[in-house]
Amino acid sequence: AERQSAGHRWNGYPRRMTASDTIARRVDENLPTTRSELESLVRIPSVSACFPENADDMRRSAERVAELARLRGLDAEVVEVVAPGGLTGRPAVLAHRQAAPGKPTVLLYAHHDVQPEGTPDGWNQDDPYEPVERGGRLFGRGTADDKAGIMVHLGALAALGEGGGIGVTLFVEGEEEVGSPTFHHFLETHRDRLASDAIVVADSNNWKAGVPSLTTSLRGIAQVTVTLRMLDHAVHSGMYGGPVFDAATAMCRLIASCHDEAGDVAVAGLVSQSQADADFPKYPEADFRADAGVLDDVELSGTGDLTARLWTKPSLTLIGMDVTPLDLAGNVLTPSCTARLSLRIAPGQDPAEAQAALVAHLEKHVPFGGRLTVDGREAGPAFDGSETTPASEAARWALSTAWSTEAVNIGQGGSIPFIATLKETFPEAQVLVTGIEDPDTRAHSENESMHLGELEHIVVAEALLLARLGDAIAS
Repeated sequence: AERQSAGHRWNGYPRRMTASDTIARRVDENLPTTRSELESLVRIPSVSACFPENADDMRRSAERVAELARLRGLDAEVVEVVAPGGLTGRPAVLAHRQAAPGKPTVLLYAHHDVQPEGTPDGWNQDDPYEPVERGGRLFGRGTADDKAGIMVHLGALAALGEGGGIGVTLFVEGEEEVGSPTFHHFLETHRDRLASDAIVVADSNNWKAGVPSLTTSLRGIAQVTVTLRMLDHAVHSGMYGGPVFDAATAMCRLIASCHDEAGDVAVAGLVSQSQADADFPKYPEADFRADAGVLDDVELSGTGDLTARLWTKPSLTLIGMDVTPLDLAGNVLTPSCTARLSLRIAPGQDPAEAQAALVAHLEKHVPFGGRLTVDGREAGPAFDGSETTPASEAARWALSTAWSTEAVNIGQGGSIPFIATLKETFPEAQVLVTGIEDPDTRAHSENESMHLGELEHIVVAEALLLARLGDAIAS
């Protein structure tokens, strides 16, 4: 009450409450409900990587999102897509409110699927799916990525009310964490229902807690699964070791060839920008080391500007490898080894070309004539949203107003490939990428969390943005 009273006075005299004040007040009043509904979503273990074994949980999660959308006056339904080839999509939610004559329609995107919970001993709580508040943050799988994104949209709609007649399409998918394999078919099937004048994606970061951000650059992705075979069958390591490598050691040498001595990716044919956009803030090394949890004596890899290494240069990560577990280890030469490599690609790089370049490098550097097979997997384009548009200007105003701090443009090393697909399908639509995550969020890791103070700010910002896009608020 004191904060609101102080905010509504000027030179000691009460001032008239503005439309922005009204939205902020509604968000504040609704915040307990917004949090409670977020917690109800987090309690549903909607791990898309476990589908179809957890089909009931995925369905329950989508139905809960649809229920919450209906409470905001939207016409919502759960949609399940079967793509060509029999590939079954995880259930998504489509909800809609018709625009008044002459008013724009905005597509609001988030996803209700989450990553697997990881190792139980990595969490500071017994159940990763039971939200726990500690130190002003809400911990639990999906609290930030991306069930908070769902509640940002729904919270903004609750605060906005009719919103000056702006049309709204809410699209909450259930397979973002596995690369959206049926998205193209979904888009073809529901193209008319997804058409919009602007697209707001709530699945990104802020520069830090207290500093709102608009994401204008995203790296793309290309993955491959590699199998290297050195022997026909396993043999005694003492009797045969020396003249031939075991497959796991050979795989390590092959993967090591993908980086040079400085730690830069050494795959020919990849786009690389050693300096990030001048509009991006600088990332002090000490801040990065703290945010990423880099151990004190570990040197950083790669060359060039630190933000470029994160956002506009490629990176290559070994994300999985099949080797003999320690409790089954014996003195044998392992005949074959399989690994999965994840390549993040810079804006301006074609993902198919990047994937082909990686495969060509691996084939060229196979150690000692081993037999290599490569299976191309996920490949998604990068995103360049650096162009200044009326929608981006409205977004920066809304973010700055909600936080009372100037918003900044940032890049992201992560990938949201469907954004480029949406942009290609709806070229006139202006795409805005926002989010609630911050460097302490630990998305995809144990102890994922969301800063509760930031939740109110981002809901206010999106409500202000929608009101501005619908011309309900003048600058």
